[in-house]
Amino acid sequence: MPSRSSEKSSDLDPIGFASHDHRKCIASAMASAEARADEKGLRFTPVRRKVLEILAQEHRALGAYEILDRLREAGFGSQPPVAYRALDFLVSNGLAHRIERLNAFVACAHPDDGHVPAFMICRVCDTVAEARATPDRGALDAVAEAAGFTIERTVVEAEGLCPICADGDKA
Repeated sequence: MPSRSSEKSSDLDPIGFASHDHRKCIASAMASAEARADEKGLRFTPVRRKVLEILAQEHRALGAYEILDRLREAGFGSQPPVAYRALDFLVSNGLAHRIERLNAFVACAHPDDGHVPAFMICRVCDTVAEARATPDRGALDAVAEAAGFTIERTVVEAEGLCPICADGDKA
């Protein structure tokens, strides 16, 4: 698998499975969030900042209660609304994504460009790799159009084995 050292990944180079320096993921996520907050006049509060940092520390889907536990350990509030409000802010501003299948969240790997995320979720270790996708919804678009339905959002999630877990299966 290609290295993650390049500044911009190609669409076919998902971020998440290869070993890399997560400090760069955190720094990139925080810089994107700061820029977006400044541009849109948003409040990037300490709790929102910490939740994004928690999500960017690893490419694994985290549930709200796991995030809440980490917030508590960091000295923030311990009530579920604290985590949910921060997650809602991050998702609605394109800084994080909700993984529907897992009812969990990941930091957006490509926060600086509009994209349709495609998630590859390891069923063993819950690692999530995100790639930019332009899903060919041909048949889905045709069915929706025939029903008078307008598609506003598409979620692409694939479940399988990451390279590390797949190698473990072969051992």
